[in-house]
Order: sequence, then C-alpha cells, then structure tokens
Amino acid sequence: MTQRRPLVIGLAGGTGSGKSTVADALVAAAGDGSVAVLPQDVYYKRDADFDHPPGTAINYDVPEAFDTDLLLEHVDRLVAGHDVMVPVYDFALSDRSDATTPCAAAPVVVIEGILVLHDARLRSRMNLKVFVDAPADERFIRRLERDVNQRGRSAQNVIDQYRSSVKPMHDLYVEPTKQHADVILPVGGSNRAGVNVLAGYVRAFLDGDAS
Repeated sequence: MTQRRPLVIGLAGGTGSGKSTVADALVAAAGDGSVAVLPQDVYYKRDADFDHPPGTAINYDVPEAFDTDLLLEHVDRLVAGHDVMVPVYDFALSDRSDATTPCAAAPVVVIEGILVLHDARLRSRMNLKVFVDAPADERFIRRLERDVNQRGRSAQNVIDQYRSSVKPMHDLYVEPTKQHADVILPVGGSNRAGVNVLAGYVRAFLDGDAS
C-alpha cells in the first residue's frame, strides 16, 4: 500500500492574529505525533546575515528577513518522511541561536507565520492555505502582551517597532496575501466554530476521509 503524501497546511495572518492558537488546536485535535509544526518566526536570518546600513534598525517584517530556503528544505524533507532539526530563535536577543530542536515527520505538516503565503514556492507545497484574520487593535494588544510577558521587551519598544515597521509592513506584505487563501478565518484564534471546522478536516484526513 502506497503511503499518502502528508497534508500540508499554511496558516498566515498578522502578528497576534491567533495563528499559534489555531496550530495548537490542530495538534490537539489530531493527537500526539500526527502534526509537525514549523513556525516561520524561528527561521529569521541571523543578524549578521541582514543587509542593512550600520546603525539602522533591522526590519523583521519583510519577506527578506526570513531564511525561506531553509524553511522550504525542511518542508520538503518532512513531506518526504524525514525528521528535521529546526532552528531556535532567541527573541530576547533578537537573533538566531546556535541551538536546534528536532521536529519529527508526521502525516500533517503545519507551516505558520505572518508571511507563509507570500512566497509562491512555499504556497505550492500547501494543500490548504488559511489566513487567520483579526482586528488590528486586538492584534496589537496580543503582540504587546506577548512581547512584554514572554520576550522580555519594554512596552515602549513594542510600540515603537509596531509604528515603524510592523503596521506598515503588515499593510504592504501580509494583508495582500489574503488573496491566496483558500479559507479566511475571521476573529482569529477565538473563532471556535472555524477552528473546529479546520480540526475536523485534519481528523478526516487522518481517518482517510479527506484528500
């Protein structure tokens, strides 16, 4: 019997929209070992690899900020049934560390991040493309709470970065990728009905009832 190709799901959307919440719900619905999650934000380039003028702030909200070639390589390896070693990003230092963490191959692969629907090569790997949508004020509040409580940043630093790059780059790069989505999930991760539909789709795939 030929083994089926893994189901690859892309979860895009603005910062704080609830992408991780949706990914966690899919993992919980599928059960242990059934879903491999690749968060795009651990694939930021090393600071030394950014091409920016000395003394200027790095813009982490543009497509060029990510090591998409490595992410593509890892997606392809997982789809081929091979485990991968995923980068570890140190958000307190704002740089990729030397450490890696194992990610085991699984029948479902979820790629989640603000710009996972931007690159056509990445989109071509996906069976289902989802844009997790949420109001701008909610997204900002969630980012502020997350970065202060979990990533050791000051509120003023988060506000300054949001004004200078996060909001304008969202409008320029993230929001337009909504056109590539097969499914738009309004109200983000708090849309329980929508999340349940996605979870049901994953369970159906694992049961052999969806393609």
